Amino acid sequence: MKLHLDNPGSRNLVTACGPGHIDINHRPYRQGLILLPDRIVAPWGAEGFERLKEEDFALIPPLAPEVLLLGTGARQRFPAAALLRPLIEARIGFEVMDLAAACRTYNILMTEGRRVAAALLIEAPTP
Repeated sequence: MKLHLDNPGSRNLVTACGPGHIDINHRPYRQGLILLPDRIVAPWGAEGFERLKEEDFALIPPLAPEVLLLGTGARQRFPAAALLRPLIEARIGFEVMDLAAACRTYNILMTEGRRVAAALLIEAPTP
């Protein structure tokens, strides 16, 4: 799916999302990452949803988002509450959704000027 929004300045914008990839500012990424308007932290969650650890989420509070969008791949899956402890302790709001929904929501919040981060798990396409 192609996403069409105007890119305000040099901020990171998701320009496409599909099986096995997302494009940020027209550059493809095929491995999980944390996306912020001003930077990309990669890799993140490279071992997939089932192997996420509390340490993965501990990387997020120093980035100081007001909200985190967790894109869990092709379908929405909820991580164990214990994994989200770093976010809860840092009082960072979070939403869990599939990858495409997280990309669309990130673009909207980013263009509104919100301090948003998206932790995006990109799964290899199924044959």
